[in-house]
Parts: sequence; C-alpha cells; structure tokens
Amino acid sequence: MTELAAVKAALKTQAVETPSWAYGNSGTRFKVFAQAGVPRDPFEKLDDAAKVHEFTGVAPTVALHIPWDKVEDYAALAEHAKARGVRIGAINSNTFQDDDYRLGSICHPDAAVRKKAVGHLLECVDIMDATGSRDLKLWFADGTNYPGQDDVRSRQDRLAEGLAEVYERLGEGQRMLLEYKLFEPAFYTTDVPDWGTAYAHCLKLGDKAQVVVDTGHHAPGTNIEFIVATLLREGKLGGFDFNSRFYADDDLMVGAADPFQLFRIMYEVVRGGGFTSDVAFMLDQCHNIEAKIPAIIRSVMNVQEATAKALLVDAEALAAAQASGDVLGANAVLMDAYDSDVRPLLREVRQEMGLAPDPMAAYRECGWAEKVAERVGGQQAGWGA
Repeated sequence: MTELAAVKAALKTQAVETPSWAYGNSGTRFKVFAQAGVPRDPFEKLDDAAKVHEFTGVAPTVALHIPWDKVEDYAALAEHAKARGVRIGAINSNTFQDDDYRLGSICHPDAAVRKKAVGHLLECVDIMDATGSRDLKLWFADGTNYPGQDDVRSRQDRLAEGLAEVYERLGEGQRMLLEYKLFEPAFYTTDVPDWGTAYAHCLKLGDKAQVVVDTGHHAPGTNIEFIVATLLREGKLGGFDFNSRFYADDDLMVGAADPFQLFRIMYEVVRGGGFTSDVAFMLDQCHNIEAKIPAIIRSVMNVQEATAKALLVDAEALAAAQASGDVLGANAVLMDAYDSDVRPLLREVRQEMGLAPDPMAAYRECGWAEKVAERVGGQQAGWGA
C-alpha cells in the first residue's frame, strides 16, 4: 500500500462522536437564542445527528446526556438510532443541576447527597446496558469557593469511594471516562482540576477507567499535546471532548481558535497509536449563534483536516532530523505537513466512500433545514432543561 493510500485508508476509519446537546438551543448565562427547527426530544436529536453522518461518513455515534435525554424506553431510542444509521455513544452523567449538589455531589460532606449522586451514576450504567453504549463519561462540578470551606483530602477520599462503587458496576467491554476541568463553578478548589488528578484516580481504579481530555479545560498556555502524549504512553487516554477556547471554557467549534494546536494534538495521537486504538474522538460544543447541523458538520471536517495533516507528517524525515539535532529541519517537517492543503485529499476520500465531496454544500442542497423548520417548541439543550 502506498503512503497516500495508507493515509486515505486511515481517514476512512475515523469516527467522530457528536453530542446530542449540540443540536438544541444553547447560549450563555445571559441569553439563549432560540433557532427554528431545533429538536424537541432525543429522537429528533438523533434524526439531526444522522444527517451529519450521512454527509460526513465519519460521525456514526451520538453521545447522550442524562437527564437531558431521558426517555421511558432506551432500547427503543437505540433502535431509532440504528434505523437512522447511527448508534448511541457515550452516556454523560449530570451531577451539577440539582439543588442538593450546591456543596458537591459525590464529594459532598453529606452521605445522603453522595448516595443520591452515585445512584444517578449507576442509573447511567443501566442506560448503557439498554443502549449498548460502551462509555460512561463523568464530569464533576464538585469543589469549594473558599479556603476552609471543606477538607480537601476528605473530598478526594469521598471521590475515590464513589468512583470505585460505580466502577464495580461496569459490565464487560464498558469503560468509565473521567473528565477534568481547571475551574468553574468551583473557584478555590476543584475536586478533579487537572489530568494528574484524573489519572491518579483512574490508575487506582483499573483498566476500565480512562482520562478524557477536553481541549477547553486548561489554563492559558498549557501544552495539551504533552498531556495527550503522556496519557497515550501510559495507556490512559480514553477520549477527547473537542472544542475551542479563547479565554476559558468557551465551547466554540473545534479548530476555530487555534487550528495549529489541533494539528499538534492529532500528531501526538497518530504518533502514539491513539488513532488506531480505543480513543474516543467526541465533540463537546455549544452552537449559540450559528446554525446547529452545519456547525457540527464543519467541526467534523475540521477534525478530519487536522487528522489528515497529522497523517502526512514524514515520520522518517522527522526522526532523522531529531536524531541529528537539526532543530529547524525537524520543525520544518511538521510545518510542511501542517501547511499542506488537504481539502482535495479529503474530497477524494469522500468520493471513494460514496459521499458528496463537499458535505456542507450537500447538506444545504438536501432540504433538511426546510423540512425540520416545521418543528415548534424545541427546548434548550442543557442549562435549565
């Protein structure tokens, strides 16, 4: 197989999971701008997600968020997804929107609140069983706002205890993906603030526990690709939540703020074998002012373009330059790949997959936006849902 053929083959196997909440109305704490035709329930979210997969060919799974996507019959929801040509992906838990969680969820000082939070996480595993989902994704808003508010070490003990109980409930082939976040809504201490904390807990739990890297959850200047390389080296990178940030957790479209960073991340993924392993490439974005489905299609394409450039890096030339101490030569190898216009290559890949070469144009011409405009009463996707 030629080098170009190998790149094409790899791109055809790529899978980017889209989030159900990205298809609904969303906004900031100041305002949610409603759009016409947004889904009214999880079934319609799957309908929209199916369109993204139809035109990109690489978005076969859809992440759910509980209780935002709660239904009476999850097996029926999974069948609906299958009928539309997609599958249910990660099940995301929610332990941050209940009044009881004001002082935390599984780290709360009150055992009754901790029991309630763990019960929700166990419910999410039940949903995984019903939908055939592999991954349980956990993000905790737990933390403190003031020094002395709670005992930092005790909160870590409670976290470990709760995670262990949920971990024991996981079935064969299921995984726990632990996400971290620097701050917000906790401002003094956050109970899972960084990759090291998440890694430490996952390492203690076992092979089914993996770390999730949300690309918007880092301090300015953080070298995210170093984190990715380290977690891959340790076999603990479970997946990504792809988005872009300018200032904090902005949840903008992946590749919008710093496409070179996305390329550097994807290069480390390719270099570390993550592209051919079980690393989950998931989007976690809010489309507040742009049209939902086109924004998600564009986001998938952004990931594809960064991946294609990463696959084009001349590994032999790079290794030779590094071994000889050729600093500028090594950097030039990476820059040559990054500067490549991979859009013609991706158009060829799509045509070979039986897809339209331009997913954005194909979606505009399909008439789906006009068809779903008849939907009335679509709800906010997350906060306040």
